[in-house]
Amino acid sequence: MKEYTPDELAGYNGADGKPFYVAYEGKVYDVSESKLWRNGIHMKRHHAGQDLTTDIKAAPHEKDVLARYPQVGVLKKVADEREIPKPIDWLIARFPFFRRHPHPMTVHFPIVFMLSTTVFNLLYLITGVKAFETTAFHCLAGGILFTFVAVATGFYTWWLNYMAKMLKPVKIKIPLSLLMLTVAVIIFIWRVMVPDIMDSLKGPGLIYLVLVLSLSVFITIIGWNGAAMTFPIENE
Repeated sequence: MKEYTPDELAGYNGADGKPFYVAYEGKVYDVSESKLWRNGIHMKRHHAGQDLTTDIKAAPHEKDVLARYPQVGVLKKVADEREIPKPIDWLIARFPFFRRHPHPMTVHFPIVFMLSTTVFNLLYLITGVKAFETTAFHCLAGGILFTFVAVATGFYTWWLNYMAKMLKPVKIKIPLSLLMLTVAVIIFIWRVMVPDIMDSLKGPGLIYLVLVLSLSVFITIIGWNGAAMTFPIENE
């Protein structure tokens, strides 16, 4: 069979009438006839002309899907080719849950908790019902807890799916997530030390409220950039 270098494989992306080729574990497949590879893109993130070995190992489906398509060659290995370390490869094989990437699931918790912190504090200001402010405090605690979880799984998914490349959304998400976590911890400690901090919106109370509102801004920007990595907006 014909041997393709990574650069040669990259040329089979549908441009100039060429077919759509992808590689997996050293084998090159022609997926041109697949409806899931229209325009050379699968799930708005995987592009034809690439080696998808790492992506498919971490995908929610088995590698057998490629057996439906003709093998047209083999991929020549390069010296700096990166492979999944054996411990992680074993982990994914032993626990299929990790194929579905825990980050997209865990990230919903800090999103809802941080937004709820803002919402319930605003409800307290509108109604004066102390239970709303107490609920906001509890949501803040949940937001902090699950932010640690989301950050940890985020680094895992980033490394596994994106080869730890410093993509633009990543450059925004990492520092903003750490900043949001810092602000949340400050608010939490402040609320513990001054339980009635929201009773007055003058001076410290106003600063506290501004910090609470900033959590919604942080989590919205972080969430938007996370979604942009999974479902990128293609230029028309």
